[in-house]
Amino acid sequence: MTTRTWLVSRKASLITLLTQGRVIVDHSVSCMGNQSPVLTARCISRFTICAVLMALSLGFDVNVLSAASPSPSFADRVIEHRLANGLTILMVERHQTPVVSINITFAVGGINEQVGQTGIAHLYEHMAFKGTRIVGTTDYEKEKPILDELAIVGTELDLQEREMAAKGATATADERAAVESLQKRFLALQAQAAQYVVGNEMALMYQRHGGVGLNASTGKDLTRYMISLPSNRLPLWAAIESDRMANPVLREFYKERGVVMEERRLRNDDSPNGLLFETFTSAAFRAHGYGIPTIGWGSDILSLTPAATEVFFKTYYGPNRATIALVGDINPKEVIALIEQTFGKIPAAPPAPPLVTVEPEQRGERRVEVEFDAEPAIVIGYHKPTLGHPDDDVCDVIDAVLSDGLTSRLHQKLVREKRLAVSVGSDASHPGVRAPNLFVITATPLAPHTTAEVEAAIYEEVERLKQEPVSAQELDKVLNNLDADLVRGLRSNSGLASQLALYQALAGHWRYILTSRDKVAKVTAADVQRVAAQYFTRSNRTVAVLVKKGSGKSVTAMSINEVQP
Repeated sequence: MTTRTWLVSRKASLITLLTQGRVIVDHSVSCMGNQSPVLTARCISRFTICAVLMALSLGFDVNVLSAASPSPSFADRVIEHRLANGLTILMVERHQTPVVSINITFAVGGINEQVGQTGIAHLYEHMAFKGTRIVGTTDYEKEKPILDELAIVGTELDLQEREMAAKGATATADERAAVESLQKRFLALQAQAAQYVVGNEMALMYQRHGGVGLNASTGKDLTRYMISLPSNRLPLWAAIESDRMANPVLREFYKERGVVMEERRLRNDDSPNGLLFETFTSAAFRAHGYGIPTIGWGSDILSLTPAATEVFFKTYYGPNRATIALVGDINPKEVIALIEQTFGKIPAAPPAPPLVTVEPEQRGERRVEVEFDAEPAIVIGYHKPTLGHPDDDVCDVIDAVLSDGLTSRLHQKLVREKRLAVSVGSDASHPGVRAPNLFVITATPLAPHTTAEVEAAIYEEVERLKQEPVSAQELDKVLNNLDADLVRGLRSNSGLASQLALYQALAGHWRYILTSRDKVAKVTAADVQRVAAQYFTRSNRTVAVLVKKGSGKSVTAMSINEVQP
């Protein structure tokens, strides 16, 4: 059997796994990993995560989910299996509807990028939807040599264009002619390759057979792929996703690289909030990878090559770095057999390079301004420990006290009473949780008030945390809001699958969820005072202010007494 015959046969076999299903038009593939966590819902909040437990408990009292009163029924509902190649599977049966939601989470993100290759994790997430040797092409055997040559020509063209830009007017006529020749060859190869592309074939296959919610996200810590589909389409999912994990093809690479550059322009360069957070985070982290935007720096993005992206995939996308969570109408034994048959053939990746850079202790306040033709805003951040450290749980409580709901301290003081701000909020885990991170407070002033006034009011509330014990009523409210979130939270199969995979990847085991609420419940008023005094200090903070361009004055000019916490 020739290579082409084998590929055609594989594709036909994949298709024959299916029966005709209803067409679902709800389809989206987007990258969400570069959004500011303070400006959007917190995706890694332990308060929200605890809703997972409610979804699993199916009506049990919240207290039975605590570590002090473990629920055997809950423990039994999460079925674990690990393949010989290291792939972790988590399963929960929920037979209310004939649907299963699946989340594949890889322990790789922007934090794993090398110098000069920022944005490569995000770019690969885009490329993962371009197909495989089977999906996304009419004839891979003919397509491959064109893609190989395109990669060579494209890499050389990038190099020469950078050299040409550096030389400017001093570039010779021969050098310009050489670049033009490469450009023509590059465009010709792109046109040839395009003849074999079947656009969005993976998404359309899912869509034709009832798949919804196809999506992906890249963050600092993780990259995630998700889908919900009829449970009788699991063989389709296993065939597609095991093929994607084993044999991705980086087709339309340069086109997608251009898409990422445009995404960077819209989300960061031309977005006041995006640029503010990028500048803020880069100022707060001088050494650690958290200071680099997940979407990457523009010059790095334009320097990324197919070869480097392929190396990144082989390094970080092995099954031993993946967790698959399935929640819904499934038979775990059948799921295990299916995944063993498909994913089990994929070899494990070699050990990934360790993360060794540690952010040095900050020894003085850092302040930055971002000029933009937009309304002013302010972001304040304090370095703090991360997931697994007891002080991290205290920061979660502080986060809830300060900004959880309309009765929270910051909203009450700055928005309702003093009318200084349009909005105010906080986040206890910016920009990730695989390493020490930031406690962040953000606010938008209400005109004619300035960011200086808002900043001073925020520090008053921060100081109050240190000087006055949080009341028992406030601590009770934190737990009550938490328990309310359990009821309102992640009841869906997709939400449950997402959070199980999330904590398996971040904490090393999904059972970390079980202890989350109990840790929060044990936080005392003295803990809050101690943590606030230890971390919320002037020397440990970074402040970024969005200054309306052309205002003619600095909105950050404050006296030492005003800024002193």
